[in-house]
Amino acid sequence: MNIDQLIIKINTFILNPLIAFAFVAATVYFIVGLIRFLLPQGNEADRATGQRHMIWGLVGMFVMISVFGIMRLIVNTFGVNLSQFNTSLPSN
Repeated sequence: MNIDQLIIKINTFILNPLIAFAFVAATVYFIVGLIRFLLPQGNEADRATGQRHMIWGLVGMFVMISVFGIMRLIVNTFGVNLSQFNTSLPSN
């Protein structure tokens, strides 16, 4: 196994699923914050908590998009051609 194949396998089987999971978690956190912000009528403490959740959810989504971009930059820096490797999941 050469370095190109190792980078592809790490990127495909470890980093991309972790990034996707973290992005989904940040999105859910944002949606929970949005619900907490919109639902309480007159309860400022719940509105403030919802607002903080929305802000941190957006920060989390931004970080995950940035991590994905950094990974693409690293793969392109090493000159790895993604199309030459079979990066699909193995079938049973």
